Amino acid sequence: MVVKIEQIKEAGLTLDEPIAPGLLKEALEGPGSGEDTGFQATAPSTLHANLRKVSGGVLLKGDFTVHVGAPCKRCLTDVKLDLPVSFTINLVPESLARGDDFKDDEKSMEKKERTQGESAGTFELDDTDEQVFDGKTIDLDPIVREQVLLALPMSAVCREDCQGLCSQCGQNLNEKKCGCEPKVVDPRLSPLKNIKLN
Repeated sequence: MVVKIEQIKEAGLTLDEPIAPGLLKEALEGPGSGEDTGFQATAPSTLHANLRKVSGGVLLKGDFTVHVGAPCKRCLTDVKLDLPVSFTINLVPESLARGDDFKDDEKSMEKKERTQGESAGTFELDDTDEQVFDGKTIDLDPIVREQVLLALPMSAVCREDCQGLCSQCGQNLNEKKCGCEPKVVDPRLSPLKNIKLN
């Protein structure tokens, strides 16, 4: 999904665009990093976005619901999740990000002085909601991909009180108890079971 700057009029631009299934699949399977998230898209999603020109850049507000499925981390049954995603991003043209204006240079110097020692990585804390674009077109696909990944939980559970699988026989303990001994006794310690204490 690519938006040209000239499409954004004075009143802004509102989009209701379907998110390409290939984009969701790519985000969830992680081909670039080689790491599969363990989630699969279960239904199509639609991006609702509003773009407005503000002070040389573009303010993007968007939301969508991503529908995913994954095996429960405790009992391996399929879990379906509807994850609401909402975001606001300030898109800054490369020319302003580079500091072509004297004012922007001054502002960025003040920012660096103020946040020196506060930043934990390669970005400044005040700039976490800003992204740079070429000044002519905005590609929404990488933004949607990033937001999908940020919305995913660490792991899926079918329910909070899921009992999981029996470690000995593999029975799903949510369905029925299996009758296995709760603890496996080390065979070297099994003679101690016969000791009777008074």
